This record gives sequence, structure tokens and C-alpha cells, in this order.
Amino acid sequence: MKRLLMGLVLVGLAGVPVSADDSGGDIHYDKPVIGVLFSHESHVEDAGLDCESCHNDIFSMEAHAVQEEPDFNMLSLSEGRYCGACHDGEMAFASNTRCASCHEGAIGFRRALGMENTGASHY
Repeated sequence: MKRLLMGLVLVGLAGVPVSADDSGGDIHYDKPVIGVLFSHESHVEDAGLDCESCHNDIFSMEAHAVQEEPDFNMLSLSEGRYCGACHDGEMAFASNTRCASCHEGAIGFRRALGMENTGASHY
């Protein structure tokens, strides 16, 4: 029940579904490009970070708020902002490497959120 309520709250705040779980859930960004995944599980449970490691200095607590920032882009990450604060090649893999670790693409984005197939295809 707690997870369901948290999921509903997150959808209400963000307008885009967020998978709720004990670590904070997955966030699927759709700006500036569709299909960027942030996994709280990999950061909280796997890497051992706590909420204060990122919130409120690097990211606000509101899901998707950062994607409204005009400089939320790969250049800013490479300059050490947002994800780039840790993903600098020393603390964690550099933000300009391992693209598929975060970029799930439009098809992966739609699949993860249970959206209907749009009919778009490479064939």
C-alpha cells in the first residue's frame, strides 16, 4: 500500500510515471531527449549512497524538476553539474562513456512505462 501511495504521489508531482520502490524508484526523463533512465536502486542499494548525497544540493526532491533546467544537458554533465558531479571518470564512470547505461532510447522509454507501440520502426 505504501508503494502504491508513493507512486501516485510521484505521478501527481511529476506528471510522468515514476516507478516507486524503497530506494526511490526509477525516473524516466523525457527532456531534453526521450529515454534517459535514472535508477535510484543502482545508486542507493548498489552504490550505497543516501538521499542526502544528491538531494537537495545537486537535485531537488521533485522528480523530473531538473529536466526543466535549460542547462540540463551533456555539456553541463561534462562540466561537473547534475549527474556529472559524480560521473566524472573518477568517482563513477564518466558521463560521456557507457551511453546505454542511462540512455534507454524512445523504445525503451515507452516499454518501461507500458506505453502503446507508436508504430515507429526502423523497418
